[in-house]
Amino acid sequence: MGDQAGTYDAAVERSKKLEAEITAHPENFRVLTGDRPTGRLHIGHYFGSLQNRVRLSKLGVPTCVLIADYQVLTDHDAFAEIAQNTKQLVIDYLAAGITPGKNTIIYPHSYVPEANQLMLPFLTLVSNAELSRNPTVKEEIQAAGLKSVNAGMYTYPVHQACDILFCKATVVPVGKDQLPHLEMTRTIARRFNEKFSPEKPVFPEPQALLSKTPSILGLDGSQKMSKSRGNAIMLCATEDETAALIKKAKTDSERTITYDPVNRPEVANLLMLISLCTDESPEAIAARIGDGGGGLLKKTLTESLNEKLRPIRAERARLEADPAYIRRVLLDGVDAARAMAVDTLQEVRRVMNMEI
Repeated sequence: MGDQAGTYDAAVERSKKLEAEITAHPENFRVLTGDRPTGRLHIGHYFGSLQNRVRLSKLGVPTCVLIADYQVLTDHDAFAEIAQNTKQLVIDYLAAGITPGKNTIIYPHSYVPEANQLMLPFLTLVSNAELSRNPTVKEEIQAAGLKSVNAGMYTYPVHQACDILFCKATVVPVGKDQLPHLEMTRTIARRFNEKFSPEKPVFPEPQALLSKTPSILGLDGSQKMSKSRGNAIMLCATEDETAALIKKAKTDSERTITYDPVNRPEVANLLMLISLCTDESPEAIAARIGDGGGGLLKKTLTESLNEKLRPIRAERARLEADPAYIRRVLLDGVDAARAMAVDTLQEVRRVMNMEI
């Protein structure tokens, strides 16, 4: 346990240095980020990752936003909705402020066959034992309650390496739980370079940019926010739906509102959500609400969140009315991603002595 904590502390320090370097020279980096299309995004996604993606893109960091549609097949039976969910993800991205173009592309990885072709050489660089003991995979198997685990679940950290390395991404924004996946990618990059191209490395070893936003709990105050747990507020929710959901949020019996994440996690979580909307400290918000109790706390959160999301929701409505534009964003992203993937695959074939 101590070693894990030490490793994580070291990752935090590296992430801080990386943040400073990105701010100083954004053009020297390339970010790879994305989501699986399992449904629309909620406010946990917005505060936890979307805002940061927008910030990095606006800094001028070349950004690849991946929609991991193949990965839905590893632990979901929702394949009937993948296409629709993909389009809804794009709408959420654009409404939040991601601007597609020369600097930023959005694409599903099932449309980039050259990147997926890297899977075969990459699989030869890792052992079955390494795949089996990946802690993130173990947790996801447990969370999905899978009785029978398909091989895709075990190999998808290698597929993630394909996603990250085909575009030679140097930065991957992740949470603590995704660090083992990224370490697998770094291992694959290092082993490929050492084996096939020791004089001139083909792949960079991407670095983790850790999220600075604290983990956002759901409205039940006890688990991470998730649509499947029914404790989330979706970005597409109306103001009335948002108010109704917050009204049901769990608090506690104490009248005076204080910010105490250890002893009052439910109240602290709602205060943190207000803080993310208003940029005030949770302590200051708690002091202002004082003896107003849970009722005033929920009212304050409802008003703050609806105010924060109003422009995003208006833009979502506009984008939903223009499906042709959403499709064009995806097809343009695919064209740009495939151009990069073709170049990388050609380089890979060359160093592996497979050119004909």
